[in-house]
Amino acid sequence: MLIATQQTIDQLMFKAQLLEHLPAAIFVFILGSCVGSFLNVVVYRLPRNIRLLTPPSCCPSCNHQLRFFRENLPIIGWLSIRGKCRYCKTPVSIEYPCIELLTGCLFLLSYVLCFWVSPSTPFLGEIFGDWWHVNGIYRTLPMFLALVTMVAGLLAMTIIDARTFTIPIQIPLFMTIVAFLAAVVQSFMTMRHTPQQLWPYPEIDWTWALASFGGMAGVAISTILLKVGVFNYSFADYEEYVKEGETLCEYPHARREMMKEMLFILPIVICFVIGWMVGYEKGIPSMLVQGLAGSMLGYLVGGGLVWGIRIFGTLGFGREAMGLGDVHLLAGVGAVVGWWDPILIFFIAPFSGLLWAAFSAILEKIGKKQSEIPYGPHLAVATLLVVFLRPGIHWVWSVAMPGVHQPTTEKLQINLYEVDLTYRVKQGSIPLMPHVVGCDKVKQDVSLVCGFKSS
Repeated sequence: MLIATQQTIDQLMFKAQLLEHLPAAIFVFILGSCVGSFLNVVVYRLPRNIRLLTPPSCCPSCNHQLRFFRENLPIIGWLSIRGKCRYCKTPVSIEYPCIELLTGCLFLLSYVLCFWVSPSTPFLGEIFGDWWHVNGIYRTLPMFLALVTMVAGLLAMTIIDARTFTIPIQIPLFMTIVAFLAAVVQSFMTMRHTPQQLWPYPEIDWTWALASFGGMAGVAISTILLKVGVFNYSFADYEEYVKEGETLCEYPHARREMMKEMLFILPIVICFVIGWMVGYEKGIPSMLVQGLAGSMLGYLVGGGLVWGIRIFGTLGFGREAMGLGDVHLLAGVGAVVGWWDPILIFFIAPFSGLLWAAFSAILEKIGKKQSEIPYGPHLAVATLLVVFLRPGIHWVWSVAMPGVHQPTTEKLQINLYEVDLTYRVKQGSIPLMPHVVGCDKVKQDVSLVCGFKSS
C-alpha cells in the first residue's frame, strides 16, 4: 500500500494552488501594469486639461507618436528604448515604468490577499476575510474591481496632489460610480455567505438606508442648484490672488466662502434627516438595498468628516483648512469600503502627516530641504494602511480602547418557506458571529423571516 507522507500532500496542495491561482495572478498583474500605463496619461494630462483618449501618446519633445507594441508597452516599452526616445534621444523619465510596476504589484497584492492566502493564515489571512476567499474572484469580481479601482485612483491622486496641490474631481467621481455599480451588481451574484463574513463592509437597516438615499438625493439637488447658478462656487476668484510662479496663496476671504459651502451642504443634511425619520425602525431591506445604501453611507460619512473639519477649521483660523479635493477623495474611498473605515482613515492620516513632518525636519537639518506636500497623500497612505494592514489596526484599537468593540452591525434577511398546518408567518432571530471587513467578531441578530403556507 502506498502511503502519502505529509510532505507529499503539502507539495500536491502547493501545486494545486499554483494551477488554480497563478494564471489569474499573472493576468491581474498585467492588468495592473496596463492600468498603470493609463495612470501615467492621467497624471500628465488631467492637470493640463488635455483629453485623456486623444491625441495618442507621443514624445513630449519631438511629438513622435508611440507605437503600441514597442514604446507603449507597460514596463517593457521603457526597457526596450533604454530610457530614451527612439528618435530624438531625449531621456524618458523612469517614473513611467515605476508607476506601471507599482500599480501591477498593488493589483497582484490585492488578488493574493483576497483569494490566494488562506483565511487561516495568521495576519495575512485576516486582512480581507473569508468572504473573498470562499467565493473566489468570479463571484466577487464586481467588488474586486471596485477595490483595485480605488487603489489605482489613490495612486493617481497622490501624484497629482503632491505636484499641483489639486485633486481632479474626475478621479474620485469615477471611483464612486464604480463602487455604486459594484454594490448593485454584487447583490445579484450567487454568493456563499460564510458564518464569519456576510459582506465586504458593514451593512445597514432601513433607518440608515433611507437616510443614505436621502443624503444622496440632497447631493443631487445641491449639484443641480450649483450648475444652474442658484448656488455659487466657493473660491471662484482664488486664482486672482495667486502670484506668478506660485501654486498657493493667502486667500483673504476664506470665512466668506465657507458660507457658500454651508449653503450647499444644507439640502444634503435636510434630506438625510428626512430619510432617517421616514425609515426609522422599519426593519431590514434586501441585500441590494443594503449593499447600495452601505456604499452611499460610506460616501457621505467619508466626505462629511473632511468637509466638517474644512468648514470649522476655516471659520476658526481664517484660512482654508483642507482642500475640497480631500473631501472628494475620502468620499470616494468610503463608497468602496463602507462607512466605518473612513472614520479610521480620518484619524490615522494625521499620524502620516506627523511622520512626514519629522522626516522633512531631519533632512532639512542635514541640508536637504523637502517641499511641503498637501493632505491628500496622507489620506491615501492611511487608506492603504487600513485596507492592507487591517489586523494591525485591530490590535492597535484593542490596546488603545480595550473593551470597546468596533461597529459590526450587519443585516441579512433570509426567507424560509416550509409546510406548516398553522398557516401563520413566524419570526425569529439566530445568533451569528460575522467578521465583517473592518470589524471585530461579535454576536448579532440576523432577521429570520419564515413564511409558512400550504398549497
